Amino acid sequence: MTAGAATVAVAAAVPTAAFLRKSRRFIQFSFRAGLLFNRDLNPAGFGIRKFIYRPKRPKAQTISTTEITLPVKTPPLGLYLHIPWCVRKCPYCDFNSHAAGTGFSEEAYVDALLADLRFERSLVGERRVESLFIGGGTPSLFSGAAIGRLLAGVRSLLACSEEMEVTLEANPGTLQERRFEAYREAGVNRLSIGAQSFDAGALRRLGRIHGPGEIGETVAAARAAGFDDINLDLMFGLPGQTLRAGLDDVRAAIALEPGHISYYQLTLEPNTRFASAPPVLPPEEGIWELQQRGQAMLRQAGYRQYEISAFARPHRRCRHNLNYWRFGDYLGIGAGAHGKLTDAAAGRVVRRWRRRQPGRYLATAGGPAAIAGERVLGAADLELEFMMNLLRLTGGFDGALFPERTGLPPEGWLARVDEAVGAGLLDRSSGRIRPTGLGGRFLNDLLLHFDAG
Repeated sequence: MTAGAATVAVAAAVPTAAFLRKSRRFIQFSFRAGLLFNRDLNPAGFGIRKFIYRPKRPKAQTISTTEITLPVKTPPLGLYLHIPWCVRKCPYCDFNSHAAGTGFSEEAYVDALLADLRFERSLVGERRVESLFIGGGTPSLFSGAAIGRLLAGVRSLLACSEEMEVTLEANPGTLQERRFEAYREAGVNRLSIGAQSFDAGALRRLGRIHGPGEIGETVAAARAAGFDDINLDLMFGLPGQTLRAGLDDVRAAIALEPGHISYYQLTLEPNTRFASAPPVLPPEEGIWELQQRGQAMLRQAGYRQYEISAFARPHRRCRHNLNYWRFGDYLGIGAGAHGKLTDAAAGRVVRRWRRRQPGRYLATAGGPAAIAGERVLGAADLELEFMMNLLRLTGGFDGALFPERTGLPPEGWLARVDEAVGAGLLDRSSGRIRPTGLGGRFLNDLLLHFDAG
């Protein structure tokens, strides 16, 4: 049997229990702590089952360390602002979040964010901010006045698009309609609401502070305040979750008619309570079936899947996350925030991250001591990270974007693309590069073609 025939056979097969048990993670974003603050861009790996399929391991890659010659044109720019406090930390959460405990000073933290932004603004000059995302933590613990002062400060320090998308993460159980109205008046125009499940038992097991009824109340209050661009986060593969319960969650989310639904699998991440005391999760076969049927229900309800874990109705795709997935730039401000910026003049792409502990961040914001680390991406890093992001997009991408965003000559990369095409993992017949059905399912194996490690 040829490799191509093997590809077709495996792609059409239903994974067996023994096969599913071989599932393992090959890749985690080297920069996940920064990119994946955003719940729309959730930490559940790539949001799909990554079964191991390797009829032929790709050749060891020799990815050139050729000097990066970046184009004059720089990528679109986003701004990420991190608010690290929650009412309590959920047992599955590996984001930089901290229980509020005895409280915090939102005034002092907004001061720190603006001081930090003032210190960093020379990195972006007059570049225009196209999208802004306030993530956490639970940003909805902050008052409308605090968010208003923060956004006013951002606009005074940076050039902002008149159509800038401004998203704020909100959790049911932390909000009242008056606060929604204040957020709207402050300039927030998109909400990302952490529903996670509509089952009371599942919410308790996840450590959530809200009940099922509060989700609908939160969405109704948001709409009453004038928000029509709303995302709901929904997880599957939860402890004790049956197929029926999981599909009921999808139905409940659809019934609320948000413009966007992030549908992703619970994973047990290191350094979480679930990692140290793992709950009993559904069998792999059951999770696979739930994922496939849940995604089909979303499509039937008019949601178009544009990214591995993101479904949107027309004109409701998340512009901020699309900028991540298209390997755009973003400035990261706040405790533990990560950023990625292209310095065209110096010919480099730099990732920089900030101190994680809120107390240390508050004490150092506004100066170089707030920076915990910085890394200039080499050619091999750029290629792999570019593909890790762009391959999330179900619609694929134009190959011309690779040299534009990385500054690397495309010849060697295109040879590796062709190798993945030959393995049945990529398709470029339409003029765009996208994973095949097999490549999407076995994304780890696809990424091996672009990994110099």
